[in-house]
Amino acid sequence: MLEWLVAFCVVILALFIWPGTKYLLGPIAFPQRLGVSQLAAGSDGARSACAEGADGTGKKTRTVSLICNPSALAKYLQKHCRTFGCYSPCGGWTWRASAFLQSAYEACWPCDSSVQFVRDNLQLSDDGLVSLDWAVPSYHRRRRTSSHSTSPVLLIIPNSFGKITRNVVKLCESALSHGYLPAVFNRRSHNSTPLTTLKLQQFGDPSDLREAVRYIRYRQPAGRLYAVSESSGSGLLLSYLGECGSSSYVTAAVCLSPVFRCQSWFESGLCWPLQWALALYQKICLSRYRTALGDIMHTDTLFSSCSLRGVEEALFCQSGCVGSTSGTSSGCGASGAWDAYWERNEPLRDVDEVAIPVLSVCAKDDPVRGDAQSSLPLELFETNPHFFLLLTDRGGHCGFSTQSDRNWSHKVMLEFFRATTDFFNAEERAKQFAARRRGLGGAAGGWAFRYRSGSTCKRVPACSHNIHAIYNWQRSYTR
Repeated sequence: MLEWLVAFCVVILALFIWPGTKYLLGPIAFPQRLGVSQLAAGSDGARSACAEGADGTGKKTRTVSLICNPSALAKYLQKHCRTFGCYSPCGGWTWRASAFLQSAYEACWPCDSSVQFVRDNLQLSDDGLVSLDWAVPSYHRRRRTSSHSTSPVLLIIPNSFGKITRNVVKLCESALSHGYLPAVFNRRSHNSTPLTTLKLQQFGDPSDLREAVRYIRYRQPAGRLYAVSESSGSGLLLSYLGECGSSSYVTAAVCLSPVFRCQSWFESGLCWPLQWALALYQKICLSRYRTALGDIMHTDTLFSSCSLRGVEEALFCQSGCVGSTSGTSSGCGASGAWDAYWERNEPLRDVDEVAIPVLSVCAKDDPVRGDAQSSLPLELFETNPHFFLLLTDRGGHCGFSTQSDRNWSHKVMLEFFRATTDFFNAEERAKQFAARRRGLGGAAGGWAFRYRSGSTCKRVPACSHNIHAIYNWQRSYTR
């Protein structure tokens, strides 16, 4: 308890002192260095600011920029997603105007919510356990949703440290109110999920998530599947979408305050107080397994580390490390093993294979991700038609508080899912109508709009293999 109190005091001290010169003394210079707002006005180029805010006097203020490759879907989103340009961040002397304070509030402050969770513990093919927490309203009395439900499923991937934040709970509330079935994915040992094997999930290893997605499709075969990630959890979501490509079951995805350049982020992306606090949180969560982990790694090195890189290296880059999928890193030096680890786990390693629309919502003043100019891969959004970036001047890390005390990013996510689905449906109807006019009947039914590669063929509930013979899902239990 004393360690937690010291950590809290250090973090609060950092919130008020460390960012002073970087964010308070230069609020104008920082956005100018990025160069987005100035370049995009009225431009037909790849980088375009498609959304602007107003300050109440009719003057446009450019609080939001939509950066993307010009495409039919991009134009449709610009026209039909009015929330993109309706962001009114808090100003003045309120604490919500501080990027650090609203980020800390969303991450640490407890949330009084009527949402309850029903847990499925999924036994994987290697006997490991991950869990899915299905959010249900309190009046449902923790009952399951019928497998015949056609409601869309929203898969929520929290941060890579397993902390269920206020932002995640509010995300579940928003999704429930709009007819979604939210399910929070918990990695091995995260959020009270038992660690039954001596294997932890590497940062960008999507194998466990892939099995969880298949279980969701087995349980809810009639509903569309959407995905949203929070903070560093975007690494797992992007890795899954890149590895699965057109075989992904996801219709569309959103990344809230994602971390893209993860290796450099682990090395130097955070100030030392936040590094120390997050490393301490990881060590506290792993301390219950200290004896078991001691058989396969140097736990003294792990629990004496004070940085994110130190903890990650101790877990996955030592000889015979837990969770290693290839074993190749054990023969390398410390630096070589670290680089080899990120060759397998960097979220953008297979980004060209992503086949569904992905929206990233970021703020220039994000204190966790780091400097926007070096941490945001703008060239990805300018050239890849599947990726869209909503970049705001203010909003912090997973904050995006508004004057109405509602989270703007949650409304953006829901509107993005609705718009992309409507766009896909309209495209399919147009193709079918054109085929009938040409007298081809249903011959063109197998042709799918490029963006629909992850949704058109995945709505069929039938499976081509014996799902029970491969996985142990029928042995799952709830709490």
